[in-house]
Amino acid sequence: MRTFFYKTFILLGLVIAINFNSVQAQTAKWDSTYRPAIFPKKVADFKAEPKSKTDIIFLGNSITAGTDWAKLLDLPQAKNRGISGDISFGVLERLQDVIDGKPSKIFILIGINDISRNIPDSVILSNYKKMITRIRKGSKKTKIYFNTLLPVNSAFEKFKNHYGKDEHILWLNDEIRKLSAKNVTIIDLYPNFTDKDQHLRAELTKDGLHLIPEGYKVWAELLKKGNYLK
Repeated sequence: MRTFFYKTFILLGLVIAINFNSVQAQTAKWDSTYRPAIFPKKVADFKAEPKSKTDIIFLGNSITAGTDWAKLLDLPQAKNRGISGDISFGVLERLQDVIDGKPSKIFILIGINDISRNIPDSVILSNYKKMITRIRKGSKKTKIYFNTLLPVNSAFEKFKNHYGKDEHILWLNDEIRKLSAKNVTIIDLYPNFTDKDQHLRAELTKDGLHLIPEGYKVWAELLKKGNYLK
């Protein structure tokens, strides 16, 4: 009987060890130091550009970088500060240059690449709050606008690391909406870009992640109708 219990204990220990190792293997790793290859050059280019207190800054990743905001909005003071592939840590790294210009407005859309890289939602949200705090401290008159994250569409089968993570988008969007309590203006892009299945509308994207001109027109209309640019 003692031998039986001893063997059972050994087997139970092996099962626990196997399950523990399995959980460790499934734990997603993430890296706050990732920067896209174009990051240094883009940051240098941005620093070299003249700055004005009338500037309206659009800050983010490739979704922000994908259009000419000045032309789209017929607003010469609109400046594109999007870097393809960027994450919230990258925005924090280059935020001071934006703050130093003391722009009139900053529109922020960032986070989908963080999600694709398994950066925890709580960390992304913490970075949003750091952005707000730093802008408030360094440029008190700058108005801050946060966009909710856009949906994605897995039917295009191109950016697989971004797909299947809708719960993260939804959670972050709920938290972004709460940032209005910090005297931040929230622009709720998400519901204006979803289809009946809560996916990015196929007619507004070329790959299930990025927008085509029709998508930017929807965005521009939201900005104009909401009087966010005045």
